[in-house]
Amino acid sequence: MRQTTRTRHTRRATATLAAVVLLATGGVAGCDSSSDSGGNGAPATRRPSPTPTPAWDRSPGSIAAVGDSITRGFDACDVLSDCPEASWATGTDTEVRSLALRLIGAPAVAQRSWNLARTGAVVADLPAQMAQAAARKPELVAVMVGANDACAETAELMTPVEEFRASVVASMARLRRTAPKAQVYVSSVPDLKRLWSTGRGNPLGRQVWKLGLCASMLGDAEDESAEAEQRRATVHARVIAYNDVLKSVCAKDQRCRYDGGAVFAYRFGGDQLSRWDWFHPSKDGQGRLAEIAYRNVTAAQPPK
Repeated sequence: MRQTTRTRHTRRATATLAAVVLLATGGVAGCDSSSDSGGNGAPATRRPSPTPTPAWDRSPGSIAAVGDSITRGFDACDVLSDCPEASWATGTDTEVRSLALRLIGAPAVAQRSWNLARTGAVVADLPAQMAQAAARKPELVAVMVGANDACAETAELMTPVEEFRASVVASMARLRRTAPKAQVYVSSVPDLKRLWSTGRGNPLGRQVWKLGLCASMLGDAEDESAEAEQRRATVHARVIAYNDVLKSVCAKDQRCRYDGGAVFAYRFGGDQLSRWDWFHPSKDGQGRLAEIAYRNVTAAQPPK
């Protein structure tokens, strides 16, 4: 019984000593003005640590591509035909060396990449394409869309900027419902006015353009009147506005990377344009798009 009493006294003395040490060193909340106390004697609620921004994976192992005819490789291999094997994003053609080939390698591309783009697609088609991409749970989604929204029959029929924005926002939301961790690489819309400037000197190109290809920009290719120049300037400004939308929407998603306007700034020459329409990328042009994408996806920092 005496031993038990002594043990209790020892424990009580130890606890008292510990409390004194804590008070002396400012270890009790509320004793230091810089502590977590609210200043009125009541302990303040600790703020949760911010969630760190996830690191960008520079070597994703699977890729889904969405967008329009450029991503389908239209007119890259045969006239008026899709050629997905030559696609900058998911193609298997070793001459192009697509983004998927560079990142995943030839043996696995067929099993771990999906081309869900559609020739003729506009941004309003993008949410459905994103939903299809999300269902495959890719590690990366490659996006190139907007050229057809500017390539209307007339400049007045181009997709309004706010409608364009709404579709892009909806597309990201559709992706995030099913694939919240998928990374997204967004290409800028090519400079359509530069394509006009490059191809208008080719007689075959001008003849094909007369069939209605991107009439808002390419129609009456040799017309240099003030009215024609104003029309082209309007289309050019709309493409810039679309790219601003792509950049701003992407910036709000932690796992999205915009190309910094690299595709818009690229100067497509005759070798990079299809010999059948002088508008869509040739295999060489598709390869240049793949180079741009690979450089931006694998960069340590996103382009500015």
